[in-house]
Amino acid sequence: MFIFIAAIFFFVSAQLPSIQMYLQRRNRHLAKQEDTVIIAIHLLGKLLGFSSEREWHRFVTGNLFTDGHFLERSRYHSRCRALRFAIKWIRHELAKRGQHHAYAVVDSMPLELCHAARMYRVKRFQGIADIGLCASKKQWYYGFKLHLQVTDQGLPMGYVVTEASCHDRTAAETVMTQIPHPFHLGDKGFISSEWQKKLYKAYQIAFWTPSRKNQKHGPSASWERWLKQKRKVIETVFSVLVDQYRITEIRAHSISGFEVALDGILLVYSLVTLGLVER
Repeated sequence: MFIFIAAIFFFVSAQLPSIQMYLQRRNRHLAKQEDTVIIAIHLLGKLLGFSSEREWHRFVTGNLFTDGHFLERSRYHSRCRALRFAIKWIRHELAKRGQHHAYAVVDSMPLELCHAARMYRVKRFQGIADIGLCASKKQWYYGFKLHLQVTDQGLPMGYVVTEASCHDRTAAETVMTQIPHPFHLGDKGFISSEWQKKLYKAYQIAFWTPSRKNQKHGPSASWERWLKQKRKVIETVFSVLVDQYRITEIRAHSISGFEVALDGILLVYSLVTLGLVER
């Protein structure tokens, strides 16, 4: 574990000075822990798969900072939220490495916030989240939808979180233009010749999708097989994010808390994907 936190700490230490001037706060010299330590501890929790911030803080104070020189739980959470811009910036800079990869894949996954039986009376994120259909499971759910762009090597690049009812094509343009890549693959939900022409004309993005059975002029069978095989990378990424990093179990009740947890998960997953941190 100490090897993990050391690797994360050294990486964050190298990145944070670039934006230290934007993290100006009063009485910084009185801080009990440096920003680098707070970010490293936050990322370590995501690496180890903790979904409860309460349980993670209890683990940290009981195993890593047993001398009592760590922040109390509410202060630690407040510092994490205050540093969300830094976490987001570090992740974004790391994601830029994906521009040199062969191609990118875009897809979405549901972030369910409650059991289906409670989705008509839940109050969590009321007015922000809503009810949408998970096409792969053919089930309705209440929550958000994560639209993600990953490279052929599984490195997360751009992402957008929307309400569950948002169509993939609506958010895809924003996702792909955060960190532009000239070549993108998608599933049948993105099929729209006009939209694809717009992407190429406005952003020089070539977007390929599999064809529908009723299309008059479809591509060859070998092309369809190649496309299906290459798109599997994002399904693998989603599976790892759910099973190992528990991205669908974020328990935050505020937007800032949800955002810092999500960015932390994507950042630490990026570090592992690039081999900067071992899991």
